[in-house]
Amino acid sequence: MDLRNIAIIAHVDHGKTTLVDELLKQSGAFRENQQVSERAMDSNDIERERGITILAKCTSVEHGGTRINIVDTPGHADFGGEVERILNMVDGVVLLVDAAEGPMPQTKFVTSKALALGLRPIVVLNKVDKPDAEPDRALNEVFDLFANLGADDAQLDFPHLYASGRAGWADAELDGPRKDLSALFDLIVKHVPAPRQIADAEKPFRMLATTLSADPFIGRILTGRVESGTLKVGDQVKALSRKGERIEQFRVTKILAFRGLAQTPIDAAQAGDIVTVAGMTKATVADTLCDPAIDVPLPAQPIDPPTISVTFGINDSPLAGKDGNKVQSRVIRERLMKEAESNVAIKIEDTPGGEAFIVSGRGELQMGVLIENMRREGFELSISRPRVIFREENGVRMEPIEEVIVDVDDEYSGVVIEKLTGQRKGDLVEMKPAGVGKTRIVAHVPSRGLIGYHGQFLTDTRGTGVLNRIFHGWAPHKGAIEGRRVGVLISMENGVSVAYALWNLEERGKLFIGAQEQVYEGMIIGEHSRDNDLEVNPLKGKKLTNIRASGTDEAVRLTPPVRMSLEEAIAYVEDDELVEVTPKIVRLRKRFLDPHERKRQAKAG
Repeated sequence: MDLRNIAIIAHVDHGKTTLVDELLKQSGAFRENQQVSERAMDSNDIERERGITILAKCTSVEHGGTRINIVDTPGHADFGGEVERILNMVDGVVLLVDAAEGPMPQTKFVTSKALALGLRPIVVLNKVDKPDAEPDRALNEVFDLFANLGADDAQLDFPHLYASGRAGWADAELDGPRKDLSALFDLIVKHVPAPRQIADAEKPFRMLATTLSADPFIGRILTGRVESGTLKVGDQVKALSRKGERIEQFRVTKILAFRGLAQTPIDAAQAGDIVTVAGMTKATVADTLCDPAIDVPLPAQPIDPPTISVTFGINDSPLAGKDGNKVQSRVIRERLMKEAESNVAIKIEDTPGGEAFIVSGRGELQMGVLIENMRREGFELSISRPRVIFREENGVRMEPIEEVIVDVDDEYSGVVIEKLTGQRKGDLVEMKPAGVGKTRIVAHVPSRGLIGYHGQFLTDTRGTGVLNRIFHGWAPHKGAIEGRRVGVLISMENGVSVAYALWNLEERGKLFIGAQEQVYEGMIIGEHSRDNDLEVNPLKGKKLTNIRASGTDEAVRLTPPVRMSLEEAIAYVEDDELVEVTPKIVRLRKRFLDPHERKRQAKAG
């Protein structure tokens, strides 16, 4: 059977997972009466809730005697570790672009990786049936993007289709029949070359491990493309590291191939096919699985370095252990090490005390997803404010810079530019009208300046702005950046909050808690309206006298408290504060709960 390996790449929410759903349906991968959830490829709970793809996943469809292996890649730069590895397994890419929005930052990120590998793209202008779609403008922007990314003549001469993934059609012409996706199937078979590895079918077996996962029944499994030779169940295979060191030798217990959404056991894997192999105990991502006679590993794609770090510690608050069942530092360390094995974009370091671990990664979203997964598994953690990773170049301190693309209503463009280029030390690169009363702003801003900015951005634009960001490069350190301008309200007592006390505290600032909630000394219960921290008593009830009874005044009416999401809380805290994360709740607290210790540390610092 003929074979094609392709990846579908796009910016977040441009519709690639929906398009893959339609490709599966129209290829006959599902039975007529089979129950299939929407966005079938987004199997992870967080992926479904947030509507984003986090893990790269493979599937396969058949069309006219050709098997097409499709990889659905993440669209967010925070999960770029997945993208870089996965593109090594394919021979072509389908670039999906929203006909209204045009190419966006994550389109640029993934496309640059694909073009650098010499992959020839097919461009699909999706959502052309939207009322604000401008497919011609989007197509011109794609061409400009390819030219800016250094595409060669063959890559610039790309074919394109007009499509609606949700409606399930793709056509070469905008006013085509709009029936099905056969035009896309045909173009993939015609434009994407067959795997060049097929010519090496008689050579010894070699395969580069691209993704790692675990199966509850067969254990550790590695997925990749067979670069040469044939692999059979029962074969003895050697694993080599990137540097050529022998890691282990093992017997292949199972080979799985992608057929629709399921993985089916097969007896042998041929050169060029994407398969999953079981039997190893130590081999991991970027290792080479090969015939015992081979000593030279396959070249592995270098991974972009982490740009931020967060400290994961044990939860040592008075309420520790009430919600979760995994609270020991040993258990937290084991979980983080397991994550680092399968996610090469994350690095773990121990701290001297052994009760906290420094986790370095690509961005706040990646860290937020890891923490969310751990809290759902029953972990309790204390999380520090994200810190940017600096590096030295020729004696100069360098910091990561991000390219920020903002689409806002014209009336809010002034305040956004002021915030990005003023206190956050950004440089304005471009500003142009984006149509329908909107302005597109492009700026290069230090990563430090963007920590905690998203919530402020939504406030400044009344929730109508769209902000996208991507790692741009390294630049000399731009000096101090002002942090949060206001202080916090800190509880001075342990106990249960009282409505009367909170009612009296409302004039001091915004509250993060409501009545009848557990609080403890050192816990942050609100935001102070001034720039200093204030210790308050949220347990203080109304004094009873022989004149006034407790119930004579009218009932206390409290303003609803501000409830922060996990990412908002992590971005909000300062260096002397922590986020307490449990399976049920997210709290803010001071790093040192004892007020005397806080004063001592402030003097020492």
